[in-house]
Amino acid sequence: MANFFKNRMKILTRKILLALAPPLIFLLIKTLYFSCKIKYEIPKKTSDLITSNQNFIIAFWHGKLLMQPCLFSKLLKKKQKKAYVLISQHFDGDIISQTMRYFKIDSLRGSSSKGNVKVLLSSIRKLQENNFVAITPDGPRGPYHSIADGIIVLSQKSKKPIVISQIIYHNAWQLKSWDKFEIPKPFSKITYVLKEPLWVKDLDLENAKKYIHNQMES
Repeated sequence: MANFFKNRMKILTRKILLALAPPLIFLLIKTLYFSCKIKYEIPKKTSDLITSNQNFIIAFWHGKLLMQPCLFSKLLKKKQKKAYVLISQHFDGDIISQTMRYFKIDSLRGSSSKGNVKVLLSSIRKLQENNFVAITPDGPRGPYHSIADGIIVLSQKSKKPIVISQIIYHNAWQLKSWDKFEIPKPFSKITYVLKEPLWVKDLDLENAKKYIHNQMES
C-alpha cells in the first residue's frame, strides 16, 4: 500500500512539474536574453549557408543548452523550415521538449549516443527535408564533453555539414552537475559563436570524433 501511494505521488508530482516548469523556463530564458547584451559572431561560410536557405546540423555541449533556443529562433526567422532537437526519453527530456514548443521548436525523442536507429533515421529524414537538426554530442548523460557516434552517422548519411554553436557567457553561474551546466547572470553579456561548417564524409569514425571534439573545444 505504501508503494502504491508513493508511486501515485511521484506521478502527480511529475504532472505538476510538466505543467508548470516549461512556461517558467521559457520566461526565464526570454528574460535573460532581453536583459543581457547579445552579440553574434557568424563567419562568412556559415552566413552564406543561412542566406542561401541551406540547412545543417547544429552541435553544442549539453552544458550550454539553456540559451540555444534563442539562436534557433534567429536562424528560423522568415524561413520556411523548422528546427528539431534530439532529446532523451527521460523525464527531464519531457520538460525540455515541452519548453522547446514555446519557441516553436520540435523534438526528436531518443538518444543517438545509445544507438537509437529510429531517432537517427528520423533526424536524417528531417535534414533531407531541409530542416535544421540540433544535437548535443555529449548528451544526455555524458561523459562530459565527449563525442558520441550519432553525430558522425547523422552528418555522413544526410550529407549535411556540422556547424558548432558556442555560447560564451561572460558572467554565469555553473551548476555542480555532470555537464557543468551554465546559467548566464542577468544584465551580463552573451556571445553566440557559429563556427565554419565541418564536413566529416571522408573521415573514419574515430578521426571524425577527434576532429569534431577539437573544433568544439577550440
